[in-house]
Amino acid sequence: MEDRNNVTEFILLGLSTDKKVRILCFVFFLFCYLAIWLGNLIIVVSISCSQLITQPMYFFLNCLALSDLFYTSTVTPKLMTDLLLEKKVISYENCMTQLFTTHFFGGIEVFILTGMAYDRYVAICKPLHYAIIMNRQRRHSILIASGTGGLLHSLGLFLLAIVLPFCGPNEIDHYFCDVYPLLKLACTDTHKIGLFVIANSGLMGLVIFVVLMASYILILYNVRTYSAESRHKALSTCSSHITVVILFFIPVIFVYIRPATTLPEDKVFTLFYTIIVPMLNPLIYTLRSMEMKNSIRRVWCNKRFWEERLMI
Repeated sequence: MEDRNNVTEFILLGLSTDKKVRILCFVFFLFCYLAIWLGNLIIVVSISCSQLITQPMYFFLNCLALSDLFYTSTVTPKLMTDLLLEKKVISYENCMTQLFTTHFFGGIEVFILTGMAYDRYVAICKPLHYAIIMNRQRRHSILIASGTGGLLHSLGLFLLAIVLPFCGPNEIDHYFCDVYPLLKLACTDTHKIGLFVIANSGLMGLVIFVVLMASYILILYNVRTYSAESRHKALSTCSSHITVVILFFIPVIFVYIRPATTLPEDKVFTLFYTIIVPMLNPLIYTLRSMEMKNSIRRVWCNKRFWEERLMI
């Protein structure tokens, strides 16, 4: 305990030491963060204020949009603030909090994507039983399981991090508090802890990714006998999900599947799944969904709709 208390704060080295590069990054990430909020809020409002919320696919999309907002907000505001500062400091307590919340909402996102894949599998492979299987109780059970899974995932990493002794140095070669950079600073042998992190994050991500891709391959195999119109609709929906799954999981697997080491490329890959993917999700899911486009028009371009809402 004494050793760990020698470090009361950490210094984040961030993305760059060049001031001009940091300013350009600030402008870029400010745009990204505003786009994330705008795009995901449009999805949340458009689904919540329409009949789409009763459909399992859009129920999960609504949850994914909310988790994107929370997930990116654990990292992006601090990142943008630090880009304007010469010395980027985070207290020990805030560092541990950021580690927990980032992995909590990231874990929830992983399990929601899994729930969405299951929904698509049932809808396409078992259409006659879809309404019975994906009832309201089942949807809420999947959502609760996603929250529980995210909590267990983040709690495991958090409990490991808070017992690590930190006696100096205190410079984290990253733009936020993540588990591998913290392991490098610990004043103890972290080999066994590193193996747990691989199992908890890297291996879990790899297994879920393989299962998701296998489910989509099975879906694509089943739709070959459908009519051209039904096949096109199924392929359009699945292509959106597959795109998001690949964009999210490949960087996660790259960062966490190897032993407890950090590479310069880690920052770029981490930016991808903490900021870029949450920004692209609204575009990916709305551009290929006519129902989503129609809902957005009805909700956002309907003067009467907003007048009724304001009167309430």
